[in-house]
Formats: sequence, structure tokens, C-alpha cells
Amino acid sequence: MGTIKLFREASKASSNPSQPLPVTSSTARFETVNVTHDFKINGYSLNKGMGIGKYITSDTFLVGGYEWAIYFYPDGKSMEDNAAYVSIFIALVSDGADVRALFELTLFDQSGKGNHKVHSHFERRLESGPYTLKYRGSMWGYKRYFKRTLLESSDYLKDDCLSIKCVVGVVKSQTEGPKIYSITPPPSNIGQHFGKLLESGKCADVNFEVNGEIFAAHKLVIAARSPVFRAQLFGPLKDKDTRLIKVEDIEAPVFKALLHFMYWDNLPDMLELVGANSKWASTLMAQHLLAAADRYALDRLKLLCEAKLCEDIAINTVATTLALAEQHHCFQLKAACLRFIAMPENLKAVMQSDGFDYLKESCPAVLTELLQYVARVTEHNVLTSGFGNLTFLDGSDLNGRRVKQRLY
Repeated sequence: MGTIKLFREASKASSNPSQPLPVTSSTARFETVNVTHDFKINGYSLNKGMGIGKYITSDTFLVGGYEWAIYFYPDGKSMEDNAAYVSIFIALVSDGADVRALFELTLFDQSGKGNHKVHSHFERRLESGPYTLKYRGSMWGYKRYFKRTLLESSDYLKDDCLSIKCVVGVVKSQTEGPKIYSITPPPSNIGQHFGKLLESGKCADVNFEVNGEIFAAHKLVIAARSPVFRAQLFGPLKDKDTRLIKVEDIEAPVFKALLHFMYWDNLPDMLELVGANSKWASTLMAQHLLAAADRYALDRLKLLCEAKLCEDIAINTVATTLALAEQHHCFQLKAACLRFIAMPENLKAVMQSDGFDYLKESCPAVLTELLQYVARVTEHNVLTSGFGNLTFLDGSDLNGRRVKQRLY
């Protein structure tokens, strides 16, 4: 009775087009794991006459979890050929059953003409499919690979040496069905944990004094993030007093941003740090932070600052940014600045900006590259337009001396 009832309900459900039947799916994937092995035979003539069925073997090589080797028979493999041919085979030398594989053998033409002798199973796999090796010792190859007299007078034999390449592709398969679970791990929050540790000041064991301000930190965290701090705190030439370290030539907001990155692993809010709501202040902070990142070998922070400065290139800051890029080997940032300055609508305004004198004094070689960019962008004759710019770039008609901006 129960069976009849279930059958009727199933029939009723299947006849109702408004109730779609559940659909399942799976995918069978087949691919080959391919490995190439090069085999050279030096002293070919010394192996002639070793006997029919006797072979030279390559070293074994691993493909698809199985070991393989090349077997070369100088006098042939079969008695019926009476040593008239050389034979070559690829053999399965490890335990295995019904191993399916594709093969390719290449005998190299050593004259440089490129007339290699190639036998490829890969090219005709649609005709016959992969070859099946049923057990250890199974082989694929050619009993009459090359007539010996022809081989010995050919370009394949040079300086009594043969060069052979084989490719083995072992067939692997897997069936993929729908996942029976749906678990989405949350993104890593290790930076938040370290950031909270910095904010709390708990367990801090080192203080940094920067322009009169004290910053508490943790030696192990700082040392793990920066090889420079690691040497300063734990190296053979470490500071005598590692409880309080004075930091010179860096400003307090910049060092605070540096610490933020080392704990949080991201850039801080630049405007919040400098207490100003301007793009200029944000760019200035990024410039100083890039220099600090280079000083303390924080490569990721350096790249983050470089990317931000590329995004924020502006007339009033591009000259100092270009000088910074040159001094700290930021090649993409340098190229972006040169392209920006060389634009006809930007060039004059940049040369009148506060940072241009600093660029001329600190990186005079960059002016030559800038002229090249100007020539390419404007597509003007250098003789008619470039020389006038050169005089101006040299500063002959600019009065006063400008210095690099400081961050307060």
C-alpha cells in the first residue's frame, strides 16, 4: 500500500509542469600529465655488436606517479631483423596496471637544418586514443625505428652521439560533483588583532622617541615586519638600550603611520594623521611615508605609497614626487610623473611650482629625461622648442631658492 501511494504521488508530481524536478550534475575531467626527458648517447659506435635484444637505458623519470625509461637497442630488439635496424621503446618501469598514456619520440637532426625525426602519439590520439600499458615492463615504441646503415650516415649521428627526446603524457581522470557543503571562511583579521594590540599598548616592551613624542610598540612585532628594526633590536650591533630608541630624520606623524602599517598591514587615513583636509597634505604624507618605508625595508608599504602617489599626481606636488621617485628607485612612479609633466598643458605650471627648484638641485639628471618626454609628447622639433625649455629648466629666469616642504 505504501509503495503504491508513493508511486502515485511521484507520477502526479512529474506530470505537473509547474513543479520542476530536481536536477543534479557531475563532470568527468580527463587530462594528461606531461613530462619531457632528454636522452643522449655518447659513443654510439662502442655499443654496436652488443647483441640483438641488448639495450642501453636512460635514467628513470617520473610522470603521473609512475617511473619510466627509454630503452635503445643498437642491434635491434627482434632476431628476425638480423641487426639491420635500431629499436627504441619507452617502458613503464614501476608497478602499475592499465596505465594509459600518450607518447612522443624525437631524434634530433644535429646539422642545424631542423629535419628532426618525430613520432607523436599526441597528434593522432583521436584516431586510436591513449596507449594502455597493462603491467610493469610494458613498452611503447618501434622495433624498426631506423635502418642502421642509414642512421650511421645521417645528420642524426654527429661526433658519435645521438640526441633523443621523449614526451610521456599519463592520462588522469576525476569526477566532480556538486558540493554538499557551503562554507565561506571570513577574510583574515590578523591585522585587526595586531592593530588593537598597538592601540591598547598592552605588553609593549620598547618605546620610540620621535621629535619629542613617545610611541610604544612590541619588539617581536616590529622585528618580524622590518629587517632594519630586527637588526637594531636583536642583531649583533643592536642598540645598547632597546627600551627607548630615539629615531632621527623622521617626523612623528610619519612614524605613527609607519607603526600603523606594521600592525594593521594597510595604509592609515592620511588626512586624519596630518589633521588637514587637503589632497596636498595627503600627498605630502605619502611622500614622507614612502621614504620611511624604503629606509626600514618595508617593501609592501613602499609599493602602496607608490601606487597612491601615482593616483594623486598634481601640478603643485609632481616635481617633489618625481625627485622622490628618482631617489628611492620607484620606476613606475617616475615614469608617471615624467608623462604628467611633459604634457603641454602641465609643463609651464609645473616649472613654476615650489618644488621644481628642489628637483633641479637634487636630481639634475632627471631634466634630460624630462626633455626627452617633452619631445615625444609634443612631437615638436627639439631645435625649435626644446632649447628654450632647457634654458628655463636650468633656472635662469626663476628667482629665489625653494626648499623641500616639511610636514608639520
